[in-house]
Amino acid sequence: MIRVLLADDHAAVRAGMRLMLEEATDIEIVGEAADGAVAVRQASALRPDVVLMDIRMPGTDGIRATREITTAGHADVLVLTTFDLDDYLFGALRAGAAGFLLKSVEPATLIDAVRRIAAGDGILAPEVTRRLLSAFAETPAPTTAPAALDHLTGRERDVLAALGRGLSNADLATELAITEATAKTHVSRVLAKLGCTSRVQAAILAKEAGIA
Repeated sequence: MIRVLLADDHAAVRAGMRLMLEEATDIEIVGEAADGAVAVRQASALRPDVVLMDIRMPGTDGIRATREITTAGHADVLVLTTFDLDDYLFGALRAGAAGFLLKSVEPATLIDAVRRIAAGDGILAPEVTRRLLSAFAETPAPTTAPAALDHLTGRERDVLAALGRGLSNADLATELAITEATAKTHVSRVLAKLGCTSRVQAAILAKEAGIA
């Protein structure tokens, strides 16, 4: 079972997400939170696989809560918001979110996103993907790569480049002619060496370093 924590300050929205997710027999809602601080405490106590996180909440907002949860390694975070503003998108991804979707998402797409994130993949709403790619295209590549890249093996650099191109674990396994389990192991090692809390963060680093 995939254990999910719902974090949104509107009870009706949480009820709607619960209703959608409970259609899946492999997903279990283990808790709810009405603000970011409670979400952080719940994630620590319940250790869900995925947290569905709203951004605009009273007190501790969703971006700060995401950073605290992912830094502590308590869960992967899928941001689900009404607003597709760039500040929210980039803030969430840099905070370590494994995915970013709009609340207008269809139930089947949300269920698939939760499953993919629980499996170690990343998710971006089609509505924001082009803007994210455009932002990278308009950003000059740094003249020097981050020092952490020096600690990667040749194969790990291949993995990082693949993450930068948005490959899933299954696609990565096919490209490198390895098993999906081995691909997941390589991804975990790359994230650990780079100090990233999600594959999306690693993808951003790969883009910024000009190796994707």
